[in-house]
Parts: sequence; structure tokens; C-alpha cells
Amino acid sequence: MPDRTPNILLLGGTTEASLLARALSASGLRACFSYAGRVKDPRIQPLPTRVGGFGGVDGLVRYLTEQGITHLIDATHPFAAQMSTHAIAAARIARVPLLALTRPPWTAEPGDRWHQVANIDAAVAALTGPPQRILLALGRMHLAEFATQAQHHYVLRLVDPPSSAIPLPDHHVMVDRGPFTLEGDLALLQRHRIELVVSKNAGGEGARAKLLAARQLRVPVLMVERPALPPRNEVHTVDAVLDWLTHHTPAGTERGV
Repeated sequence: MPDRTPNILLLGGTTEASLLARALSASGLRACFSYAGRVKDPRIQPLPTRVGGFGGVDGLVRYLTEQGITHLIDATHPFAAQMSTHAIAAARIARVPLLALTRPPWTAEPGDRWHQVANIDAAVAALTGPPQRILLALGRMHLAEFATQAQHHYVLRLVDPPSSAIPLPDHHVMVDRGPFTLEGDLALLQRHRIELVVSKNAGGEGARAKLLAARQLRVPVLMVERPALPPRNEVHTVDAVLDWLTHHTPAGTERGV
């Protein structure tokens, strides 16, 4: 008889992934935590950990097969669209059940002054106009795109110190790692006289403080919506993932969650 003991690959990098890693470790389930490798000093996890990509869909299929993975859990960032798309395709090819642990997106509430755009290109285009003092809360991946709107003063909050020159002529860098507080982000917006916040709709609590601060100070927010993904099974809590692992049929069967 084939071994049906769970052997889980957890695609991580989020606060929720770290919470799930602790729960999996406490449960005694066999699991490996995978980081994409974009952060210089990622959080230490209580699970065996690998860092780096897989080499596209084919590489991930090969890893799932060679390592005998029975369950694939995608707890990557909501904007890690390529990795999530690859996970969906690889899970289907390798016939490994896939579940996504996701954060519900933020929604505008009374007092918010949001302008929602579909993607980074649309956010850049929306910044055409007179100079402003902008909190660019997008990480380091998209800084070059905003160089075309060089009239603004950009405040950047990055997890790691920049390893190369920032392609924005007028900027201020802060190196900090969340979760952030309302008090801290109120002080940040006031200290830097922020006139606009540019944010991805990442969801969750760890980075929400800047939106609460913007609401309180009546600062507008340019909100980049999440990329579209192929259909997949999603849950929003660690308990729901553990329930799925308990009740899901073994790999190779037809029944879903």
C-alpha cells in the first residue's frame, strides 16, 4: 500500500504562512516551508525551509513528484500572481491537492478617500500632475515604473536596505518590517506631510494601519487591485487549512474540499 502520511509543501512569505507553519509544527505533520527568496533575512520558521524558485511549472511539478508531496498550500502574497498561477498548474499536472490560504481584500469604509486602479501601470498613470508627497507602500519591486513620475517626493518603506540605487530622484527610505501600528503610521504620515498613499490591496492586519491613518487624516489612497488568478480553493484561516488537511481525500482521488 502506498504511504498516505501527509507530506506538505507550504509556499510562504506572509504572516499567515508563518502562523500556519507554527500550527503544522505543533501538530507534528510533515511539512516544508518555501520562501521565494526576495527578502534578505526571512523569518526563521519551525519547519524545514527552502529558499528560491522552482524553475517554473515544470520545476515545481518535478519537486512535488520527487519529494512525494501529498498536499500543496499556497500562502504567498496576494500579488505573487506568477507563483500562485504556477502552483495551480503544477498541482493539476502532478495531481496534488492545492489549497490557498488567503487574506480577504480590504474594502473602503466611510471616511476613506480611495481611488482604485487595476494594476501598477494604471497607478503610475494616475500620478500625472503637480508634485505631491507620496507614501509609496509597494515594496521595492516596482520602483522603476514610478521613475516616469519623477516630479513627486516619494517616501519608501522597505523590509531590507536597498542593495542598489533607488531610481527615484526625490525620495526618502525607511527600513522597517510590520506589523505596523495606527499610532506609528499616523506619526509617519504627519512627519513626512504625506498627501497621497499608494498601496496594493494586500489585505490582512499587518499593513492596514496606513489605511486607518489615512482615513483619520483625510489623506487619499490610490489602491491597486489584486491580479486575477485561475479558479482555486481558498480559505482564510489556519483552522480551515487544518480541517482541510484532516478531511481531504488522499492525492489521486477525485473528491475536493
